Amino acid sequence: HSGELALARSQALANMRVFPTDVDAIITNAAGCGSGMQEYPLLFTKTDQEAEAVAFSDKVIDVCVFLDRIGIEPPPELPRELNIAYHDACHLAHAQGVKMQPRNLLTKIPGVNLVALPEAELCCGSAGTYNLEQPATARELGKRKAQLTHDSSAEVVVSGNIGCLVQLRTHLNGDGPAIPVMHTIEIIDRAYRDEL
Repeated sequence: HSGELALARSQALANMRVFPTDVDAIITNAAGCGSGMQEYPLLFTKTDQEAEAVAFSDKVIDVCVFLDRIGIEPPPELPRELNIAYHDACHLAHAQGVKMQPRNLLTKIPGVNLVALPEAELCCGSAGTYNLEQPATARELGKRKAQLTHDSSAEVVVSGNIGCLVQLRTHLNGDGPAIPVMHTIEIIDRAYRDEL
């Protein structure tokens, strides 16, 4: 994010060598981290580590893609219908091309009604380090996303990136009624435990 190529390479190389090489998948649950790990080959283009970076990044997969691919048992039926809005994290939707898999998993929960958010393509304002580097613009985007969410019938907002979760919680719980914000896997876990 900040153009520190030598530091980025050093940290990526350390990360690549921590993970075992004899696995079928390296599963991530944070969109920004997953897209960063999938882009390791860009860091090592025309270096001695390029092949290692390609082999590593080919195994990196978002948890929702992994679970959607292998399939899950439906959780117990909810006691009542629950309106869930899914917020596409930019690093998941745009960088990794993951849009339908989280929604597929959420609709496996009997009683979940996915509601569309107006301007769903609008960034929440977290955007990696953008909320730190451009706090005023990030705050404006966060407030807009919160207002659009409050105007919908969403009772819960779900996303797949840590920065988005923090940004959405900050702005959804500032003005208007509080709306819970959860990671996709968190809500699926609660559904299995009958805690929704």
